[in-house]
Amino acid sequence: MTTITDTQAIAVLDKFRRPLRDLRISVTDRCNFRCTYCMPAEIFGERYEFLPRADLLSFEEIARLTRIFVSLGVIKVRLTGGEPLVRSEMDKLVAMLADIDGIGDLTMTTNAYLLPQKATALRNAGLHRLTVSLDTLDDAIFREMNGRGFGVSRVLEGIAAAEDAGFRPIKVNSVVQRGVNDHTLVDLARYFRERGHIVRFIEYMDVGNLNGWRLDDVVPAEEIVARIDAEIPLEPAESNYRGEVASRYRFKDGSGEIGVIASVTQPFCGDCTRLRLSPEGTLFTCLFGVNGTDLRTPMRDGADDAELINIIRGTWSVRTDRYSEERSSMTDELRSLRKKVEMYHIGG
Repeated sequence: MTTITDTQAIAVLDKFRRPLRDLRISVTDRCNFRCTYCMPAEIFGERYEFLPRADLLSFEEIARLTRIFVSLGVIKVRLTGGEPLVRSEMDKLVAMLADIDGIGDLTMTTNAYLLPQKATALRNAGLHRLTVSLDTLDDAIFREMNGRGFGVSRVLEGIAAAEDAGFRPIKVNSVVQRGVNDHTLVDLARYFRERGHIVRFIEYMDVGNLNGWRLDDVVPAEEIVARIDAEIPLEPAESNYRGEVASRYRFKDGSGEIGVIASVTQPFCGDCTRLRLSPEGTLFTCLFGVNGTDLRTPMRDGADDAELINIIRGTWSVRTDRYSEERSSMTDELRSLRKKVEMYHIGG
């Protein structure tokens, strides 16, 4: 079998000269929440059939593919879901990935519900950073949004456990929906500013096909910034690196920062360097992708590293995705006809 060490893999660019730098690995399609914008409970009920365990990539398969992706230029790896912590022994996968030379940033996005018992093991295994999804501090609204009636206190306990384990600062992702939680965003910014963490406010996106998305429900990033600035003055900050999805704003008093992710009103497709791997080993070159590229089948059929490199390079090199830039020119009917992969399947 030919391995990476035997093959001079060269960094690959897509049709718009965008390099491959970020890999997002969804380790499961299951989640213990039923957030209305991702996995609405009326669809993902008790009888919904998720992927059988045999269809999921094993930790060894994930680690092997990650080494290949790193050889092609990936330097940032994020573990997502579903909810990644519902998959057992995630610290073992983290340790395997942390052992790969070339990964400069190994992170995880979680709803934090299981963090109280898992944060320390993740840190000890080599996880660099954590991002926690929390859309509001208002308990009644949060219980409704997560679809399972879970309270905010459990998430805050998870964040506290992560702090104790050494994760700091923690990024907190909040999806903002008009008329749902937009009136609570200043409270969220203030609360985490006082604790040294960074809230990233995300425009409500038309990911997947099941969340009933409407443009009227989007609170534009400009409005989000203006609302917070009116209460806690802000100023723009430089990006940390090319392709950073969040626009950064510092609090003028020097007490921290927020970020806004404006995929709807200020698309950033031109600098997108992200590739997504689904739980069953399918590659998607866009969060709004329709078709993916199967890696599991050739891998399990005995493909060596060189063959897998050729598949990945071939997939990325012909990439022309720029859905967020094209969205505004689409009619509602055209958007509804585009059957995109669901967010719970490939992460955010």
